[in-house]
Amino acid sequence: MSVSDFLIVIRPSSFMSVALRLKTFEMCRPVTNLFPLNNCVGYLLSFLSPVMSRSLGCFIKPKKRLPPNDVNMCQSKPLIEKLPKQATKTKAPDDLVAPVVKKPHIYYGSLEEKERERLAKGESGILGKEGLKAGIEAGNINITSGEVFEIEEHISERQAEVLAEFERRKRARQINVSTDDSEVKACLRALGEPITLFGEGPAERRERLRNILSVVGTDALKKTKKDDEKSKKSKEEYQQTWYHEGPNSLKVARLWIANYSLPRAMKRLEEARLHKEIPETTRTSQMQELHKSLRSLNNFCSQIGDDRPISYCHFSPNSKMLATACWSGLCKLWSVPDCNLLHTLRGHNTNVGAIVFHPKSTVSLDQKDVNLASCAADGSVKLWSLDSDEPVADIEGHTVRVARVMWHPSGRFLGTTCYDRSWRLWDLEAQEEILHQEGHSMGVYDIAFHQDGSLAGTGGLDAFGRVWDLRTGRCIMFLEGHLKEIYGINFSPNGYHIATGSGDNTCKVWDLRQRRCVYTIPAHQNLVTGVKFEPIHGNFLLTGAYDNTAKIWTHPGWSPLKTLAGHEGKVMGLDISSDGQLIATCSYDRTFKLWMAE
Repeated sequence: MSVSDFLIVIRPSSFMSVALRLKTFEMCRPVTNLFPLNNCVGYLLSFLSPVMSRSLGCFIKPKKRLPPNDVNMCQSKPLIEKLPKQATKTKAPDDLVAPVVKKPHIYYGSLEEKERERLAKGESGILGKEGLKAGIEAGNINITSGEVFEIEEHISERQAEVLAEFERRKRARQINVSTDDSEVKACLRALGEPITLFGEGPAERRERLRNILSVVGTDALKKTKKDDEKSKKSKEEYQQTWYHEGPNSLKVARLWIANYSLPRAMKRLEEARLHKEIPETTRTSQMQELHKSLRSLNNFCSQIGDDRPISYCHFSPNSKMLATACWSGLCKLWSVPDCNLLHTLRGHNTNVGAIVFHPKSTVSLDQKDVNLASCAADGSVKLWSLDSDEPVADIEGHTVRVARVMWHPSGRFLGTTCYDRSWRLWDLEAQEEILHQEGHSMGVYDIAFHQDGSLAGTGGLDAFGRVWDLRTGRCIMFLEGHLKEIYGINFSPNGYHIATGSGDNTCKVWDLRQRRCVYTIPAHQNLVTGVKFEPIHGNFLLTGAYDNTAKIWTHPGWSPLKTLAGHEGKVMGLDISSDGQLIATCSYDRTFKLWMAE
């Protein structure tokens, strides 16, 4: 039987007519007729017969082969063959025959009773054993050796993750999160999470906090809050000023300073009242003349001071000598204005930080007495006389670098600043340390005393300054505002202004009466190393910096008057003579210069 011996029979129930175009033979016949298949078309339909039989309601059946004599008779017969329904059903292929649905057997009563009846009849004998063996051999029945398989232990990791995620979502739904966005951010910050993400809104941020809490638990937030409270308490305790009982000599010194400062304060206030009575026009003209002379300042003397950079310079009280400190460990005394070397003080073995004259030196103090004090990076502090090149005495007690040293206006006390976060006050008459004051979180760099002798100001490497009342020991003002270390501090002769120079390239002016910063001078292009008020009336302010310049500023307008440019290196120290006529600057270029108005 060949492919061409098949016919397509269309079921009458489909009521469909399909035209099959055979382009090769240009013939078209309705499918409702019974026609012989071409070889190629029949070959296709042999593969597509199940699909066509389902979709078109037809099936392919073999064509009855006719004898050769009956060919003409077949062509004359009608080509439509109507099949009875029963015949169609019986001759349909197996894939079209609907499976026989077995009716379930419904058993009534107890299975236990049925099982007893079956056992009583003896049905579980040989037939049951043979059926069990046949099932085992066929692989339909598996009998284990009694091992137990724990399903819970073999749950896949994926299932465990899904279960954990469901539990987390359940916990998240039960967590109450504040609707205040600021509180949500504070909670995220306390948990160490970013307070906001790119493109995140308040609702998404709140949901993120809820998800985080569902993982770490709400107790984590409570713990962080408790830790924050403890840290705040510890910080508050750390920031509180505490006092301890000092020696009896400190009490005596405080009483002495009070008796010394009060008359000087009264005298200063009286001079301020007299100055205020001067007519405004007279004061204005005097200020204009001063500004004119300051604008005419020129460098009239420049001297190489040492082989190493010069770190500090200071005028004597009579303005006829200048002391310089060098990194070579030498301290030198120069005549003014000739700039001739008078003495070379040898005693330090390392960088000298500062050297200062006694307030009464060259005025009423004998040359054999202590006239100068110096400090170095090795923690040594030495006292000098004017008739010897060697130190008169050493002050021992510092173990780390001493940055600055300064005399009290009375000349009885000496203040030193140290890198051990403290500054000290020494009584040279009693020859002992009477005060070891802490208060800075980093090293203390500079110190200055009020003109009355009642206050001391310190500037530290922690970017803060403090004003201390020497009569009570209290910190009466906290200078907060600089962004970097404070390298210079100075009191104005008017009694209420303080200037500080910092590593943030600015100079700030503070008012003791208002207890705040009244002006910030953007002074230099590099860190400010020193500040100095004019010592008589405080009519101008001098600043020096690492930009190789020193500048003069008006008081109280704080506008620039003159830029003293001439050094080839960083300006490391500066001073103004007691009569206000001379300005000295020392530099990293190993020279010091004197400036005077024409």
